[in-house]
Amino acid sequence: MHVGVIAGGGDLPKHVVMAAKQDGHDVSVIALEGFAIPSQFENAQGFGIAEFGKMTKALKKANATHVCFAGIVKRPDFKSLKPDLKGMMRMGGAVKAAKEGDDALMRYLLELFEKEGFEVIAPQDVCQSLLLPEGVLGTVPLTEAHKIDAQKACEIAAKIGELDIGQGAVICEGVVLAVEAQEGTDAMLRRVAELPAEIRGSSAQRKGILAKMVKPRQETRVDLPTLGPATIEHAAAAGLAGIVAEGGRAFILEREKTIALADAAGIFIAGLPPSKA
Repeated sequence: MHVGVIAGGGDLPKHVVMAAKQDGHDVSVIALEGFAIPSQFENAQGFGIAEFGKMTKALKKANATHVCFAGIVKRPDFKSLKPDLKGMMRMGGAVKAAKEGDDALMRYLLELFEKEGFEVIAPQDVCQSLLLPEGVLGTVPLTEAHKIDAQKACEIAAKIGELDIGQGAVICEGVVLAVEAQEGTDAMLRRVAELPAEIRGSSAQRKGILAKMVKPRQETRVDLPTLGPATIEHAAAAGLAGIVAEGGRAFILEREKTIALADAAGIFIAGLPPSKA
């Protein structure tokens, strides 16, 4: 197959492109302006997020049969967008979907590409090796003392996911320190690091758990939770003891480096059995 990768920010798009090529697939890359840089990919083209017509024309010219969305894309300011003609014709639907939440907006965008004749596939369809496995990674154990916080963090993350707010939550000794919204995980962890020392952990006495969960009604072909070196660095600065996510339903980027950083900081990484919700 010929995969058209719609690349947002972060490292995930590079891994998806690499994995697709290693599996023998042809790849074309659309780098979304403001999120990805075309020069970071081979023969990539850059388009604005509302230039839907130019994107689909480029993908069809390249004979792409499948489309894969990978990377971070923040909700746009619709008033500042500069759509092409095809994008303008679909802008009303996008605005209406956005009022229902990020998930509704993503489903709408995926449907647009499907109507253009592309099959939408998930990043995990081409890079299974990046998925977080079940169990503890590295040498730092998930202790019984941390399991209560881990369970509550997962419950809170699932609750905010039901409301389409975010995917992450931080719990320390039963207290909710932060939930993730539009700012993303790293910014949320920076907020935790700025909280009074007496209510969070420290490098000397690590406490608190970050949980990242798939939203209950999430379109799983896009935006699975992602962990990587930056996640560990921010978690360490926030004094956290560990990070949990659902095995097979989250990405772990630069696995060896991420685990090494976690081990050095005394932070555990655990893949939990997927939720049945």
